[in-house]
Amino acid sequence: NDYTGKGLSGGRVIVRPSIDFRGDPTRNIIIGNTALYGATTGEAFFGGVAGERFAVRLSGATAVVEGTGDHGCEYMTGGTVAVLGRTGRNFAAGMSGGVAYVYDEDGLFAERCNTAMVSLENVLSAREQQSMVDPSVWHRGQSDEAQLKKLLEDHNRWTGSKRARDLLDNWEASRSRFVKVFPIEYKRALGEIAARKAAKAQAPAEPKAAAAKSGRVAGAVAAK
Repeated sequence: NDYTGKGLSGGRVIVRPSIDFRGDPTRNIIIGNTALYGATTGEAFFGGVAGERFAVRLSGATAVVEGTGDHGCEYMTGGTVAVLGRTGRNFAAGMSGGVAYVYDEDGLFAERCNTAMVSLENVLSAREQQSMVDPSVWHRGQSDEAQLKKLLEDHNRWTGSKRARDLLDNWEASRSRFVKVFPIEYKRALGEIAARKAAKAQAPAEPKAAAAKSGRVAGAVAAK
């Protein structure tokens, strides 16, 4: 079905194979094209592969899928997506916000991703991220490992996904094969927001210090 979850603005969408299905969900199309178009909030779990333009213009919702067709996460502006299998070509074209975690099972994801507006990064362990990455540019203020594991756990819970369970059971090996798709402008904006907050927090202290100094000078003059 095309446009599954279009405009999602809350709640949870779950699409899973029939209990009689005996195929491989990571090779089976379970939803059509343009799923989650413009979704703002809520979450969606798809126990199979999506068609083309999955999560196009996603602007805040959370989604897990086991593979996508071409143009996944096109023009995405916010939210979080986890893809547990292969993507089609031109992934992340025009993506300016949010983050996608892609399981690079064949090591060729970089060739299928449009990197004009995004960088491709390793998914570090929480400990590594804590020591190597400024927390001001963490997506949603959490480590990638914590967010990704939670997505896999939820996906397994709601869809019974064998792929999610296998990835969790072999987590250290699995984590190293995930790629974080991080929009360059989003990362820059996170850093700027943190810098403004830090400057604002320091600003009130400066007038107080100046006032205290002025008071000391006035007192000294009066004493003379």
